Amino acid sequence: MQNYNKICECANKSVILPQILGKDMKIAIFGNAMKAETLSEVTHLIEFMQLREVSILLSQELRQELNLREYPEFNLETAADGGIDFALSVGGDGTFLTTAAQVGDSNVPIIGINCGNLGFLAEVKTSDVDVIMDQLIQSKYTIEKRGLLQVTTSGNRLIPYPYALNEIAIMKQGLSSMITIETLVNGTPLTTYAADGLIVATPTGSTAYNMSVGGPLMVPQARGILLSPIASHSLNVRPLVIPDDWKLDMKISSRNGNYLISVDGRSLTITDDITLHIEKAQRTIKLVQVGEHSFIQSLKEKLSWGN
Repeated sequence: MQNYNKICECANKSVILPQILGKDMKIAIFGNAMKAETLSEVTHLIEFMQLREVSILLSQELRQELNLREYPEFNLETAADGGIDFALSVGGDGTFLTTAAQVGDSNVPIIGINCGNLGFLAEVKTSDVDVIMDQLIQSKYTIEKRGLLQVTTSGNRLIPYPYALNEIAIMKQGLSSMITIETLVNGTPLTTYAADGLIVATPTGSTAYNMSVGGPLMVPQARGILLSPIASHSLNVRPLVIPDDWKLDMKISSRNGNYLISVDGRSLTITDDITLHIEKAQRTIKLVQVGEHSFIQSLKEKLSWGN
């Protein structure tokens, strides 16, 4: 990979800015370091921020791939202490979810820069980056809190970062036959799903895996938990929305004695003797809203709903 140590030779450029607005701002940048389009956009963002005297931190992967050792690496302790103003996620919605997990409970607001098609989380197009970033620096933005789901297990089985912004999916492992998921709501039996799996999603995640299996769509500001079976083996089982203060307990049975749990794409194999407890988390993720783009506009563009 080309060495980007000299991304912007500011001393050799004649740049006139109306005002240096970002002098006391600190921004951490995250992205998929294996994608050339991501690295190109990160390089542009670094140059852009340098000209505005914004302090920059990079994820470990970006710092190593771009060989930018003069920039500090993102540190969760520093973020938790209020030392970082924003996190920029450069990529798609999957990268945004990874960024949310890396930011953890530091409470750092995240803004998504999309290097591909328009996403529901990574909403900012690369063509709009300069305008949007200037608005961010000028404090022309709003913060929206999004709810998370939390999963815990019996037997003290550790799930690394057990919080989901989109969904928690319980699935059969490999090519094994269907699994059964005995589901209780607030301690009361609901039903036993016989299916390839079950998606438990947030309103934010209703447009992700949930949508692909025919689950209901919800605006992110709604309050609810969505349960959508994956390839149900029963015709009378349908997706269900429950209040977000209800709690779920699940006992899973499979022919091979194992099943998969995926928390926003982070997968783990679990044995049948371990039960799951899912509920709304106490923490939230902060999303930065800049410009006029809205969830409804994203729906219309992604689903071709017309005018």
